[in-house]
Amino acid sequence: MADSVAPLSSSVLRNLADKLYEKRKTAALEVESVVKSLTGAQDHEKISSIIRLLTNDFALSPQANHRKGGLIGLAAATVGLASEAAQHLEKIVPPVLSSFIDQDSRVRYYACEALYNIAKVARGDFIVFFNDIFDALCKLSADSDPNVQSAAHLLDRLVKDIVTESDQFSIEEFIPLLRERMNVLNPFVRQFLVGWITVLDSVPDIDMLGFLPDFLDGLFNMLSDNSHEIRQQADQALAEFLQEIKNAPSVDYGRMAEILVQRARSLDEFTRLTSITWVNEFVKLGGDQLVPYYAEILGVVLPAISDKEEKIRVVARETNEELQLIKAEPSEGFDIGAVLVIARGELRNESEATRLEALRWISVLLERHRTEVLSFLDDIFPALLKALSDSSDEVALLVLEVQACIARDPQHFRHLMKFLVHRFNSEHSLLERRGTLALGRLCQLLGAERVYRELATILEGEADLEFATIMVQALNLILLTAPELAELRGLLKETLSAPGGRDLFVALYSSWCHSSMATVSLCLLAQAYQHASSVIQSLGETDISVNLLVQVDKLVRLLETPIFAYLRLQLLEPGRYPHLLKALYGLLMLLPQQSSAFKILRTRLKTVPSHSFMHAPHGTLMPSEFPGLSAIRRSASVGPYDKILSHIAPMPTTLSLHATEDGEKVADSASNGGAGINFAVQLKQFEHMQQQHRMHRVVDSNLKPPRRPPIVSNQNGQRAEDRPDSQFPRGFASEARVPPQSPRSPWS
Repeated sequence: MADSVAPLSSSVLRNLADKLYEKRKTAALEVESVVKSLTGAQDHEKISSIIRLLTNDFALSPQANHRKGGLIGLAAATVGLASEAAQHLEKIVPPVLSSFIDQDSRVRYYACEALYNIAKVARGDFIVFFNDIFDALCKLSADSDPNVQSAAHLLDRLVKDIVTESDQFSIEEFIPLLRERMNVLNPFVRQFLVGWITVLDSVPDIDMLGFLPDFLDGLFNMLSDNSHEIRQQADQALAEFLQEIKNAPSVDYGRMAEILVQRARSLDEFTRLTSITWVNEFVKLGGDQLVPYYAEILGVVLPAISDKEEKIRVVARETNEELQLIKAEPSEGFDIGAVLVIARGELRNESEATRLEALRWISVLLERHRTEVLSFLDDIFPALLKALSDSSDEVALLVLEVQACIARDPQHFRHLMKFLVHRFNSEHSLLERRGTLALGRLCQLLGAERVYRELATILEGEADLEFATIMVQALNLILLTAPELAELRGLLKETLSAPGGRDLFVALYSSWCHSSMATVSLCLLAQAYQHASSVIQSLGETDISVNLLVQVDKLVRLLETPIFAYLRLQLLEPGRYPHLLKALYGLLMLLPQQSSAFKILRTRLKTVPSHSFMHAPHGTLMPSEFPGLSAIRRSASVGPYDKILSHIAPMPTTLSLHATEDGEKVADSASNGGAGINFAVQLKQFEHMQQQHRMHRVVDSNLKPPRRPPIVSNQNGQRAEDRPDSQFPRGFASEARVPPQSPRSPWS
């Protein structure tokens, strides 16, 4: 070997393989001197021979000491080459790099030392091996030997200096390698990678921002590292990149938005906060570019509105508001269907705040893209109806606003009413809890008369007679108590004097026939007292059930509220309103004498002033028609009262009456009153509907046990079903016990 390479003596070769570092160092100095002489003589052939010798017989030797000597010899040869080193680097660097994975830690250490000396000589020419060197250093940064790690750090700093000075560094070739390494979990490797990202980003001629999407996910992944130092370094790097994005003229927001959306779902709180902060800045800076990603962004922003961390909630709300301000169009890639899917899904979110914002998004989309949103109506409408059952009144009200917005079109209006009735039928508890709220709000938004007319039409043909009864009773109670329906009540009071009131009365009457007391209530509201009396008298023995008595009880209590103040004042003129008295006495006769409602109504009738009978017109009152009238009569002087009664003509029968009501002049027609309503036909319609209910009850009783109202207990442990005036159908128990002075029942 010494003969083949004369410049290296046998003693040099022997010392290179010695176990003592000092002897290897002395041999290396001799190698440097020989190579320097050959370089001066431009004898590159002999130089190549020396490099091959140092590589094959030493650096790649099975003997550890030989490998150590070979590494120091290659470094010495490079130093001897000086400026001529570039043309031999392809033979010098690879064997050194292969020693980075040597099993002997001392060999790995000397490999770092050798490459450090090689790099100091080669400088810029060294860049062609950058990716291989980077890969080797990445592995050594996690080396188990602290000395090797220390040597690797020294080499790493030198390589960074060389790269920042070089104009030959190719970022395009480096990025794939960086991207591949970014998912490594080793904390030392992570520190190494963040350090390189920061250094390269500081080089003006290297556009790291343009390649940010390639390693952004890895940086966000480091935010949840167990090491505080790594989290801090990653956060600092991300903060610097975000500042660069703000100042950059153009940025690829789309690719990064996809990464941010994924990281915003992280279990780590700090990662979520950083991600949502980036999303917020992206929406402000490049909102138009993010149009195709709106659904994905909204999918993380809406849940973040209810995040347990307040900082995240604040940023998410701000981001949501910014998103709503951007008016995107489908032609720009705005996927309305995808956004609706996200909003519909978030209606099931546990947080009220998120559910509210999801509803507001549907509302915003309806306002801006009504036609497109309505094409997805079948997908979102069931979810909206289900949201009516929400525990939050605010959510329920917003649902109703969205539904009302949809129902502005006639075809969708009927669609809404049908769905609503179906929902109430399938979930009776919804009718109990949300009936007043839902119907009252819809009446405000869509018009009370329009809503009631449509519901009446639907319920008129309802096959489930038991539900139809409950629904009509609910509608009737809302009609009589809800402040939102004051105008509708006023219109019904004009039934006998105005065409509008007459048409509304007729429109409601058919469906109101499902409930006898609802029908009576409607007549009392419309001041059709004669017909109310006829309806009461038409009730048969089979109609007098517990449920009916409950409804009578409720009606009596409602008569004491301000809604019926006009009716109570009309009792001051029994001569003008004889059928009002007759109807009220009819109700009284239906009630059990021991019930509180009986006592309330009897007390009211006893207060009718006796002197008003003294001035009654001829032919209007018959004492036999009003049980208890004798008591009133006895309170007056016998002479005048007998004189009055002697002139009273008998009352005509129900079916031969003119269709006029108390207080109105008799019309010419034998069947139609001043309002143009054929009350005789109306009565037959009521009797026919009640006959259907009787038949239904008979059939239903043979098939299944009757539906019982829910059993509740009072504070004393007494069951509601044991109390005489608590037998209320589903949804009405609370109103029956409302104090008379309350203008509105809290039935909801």
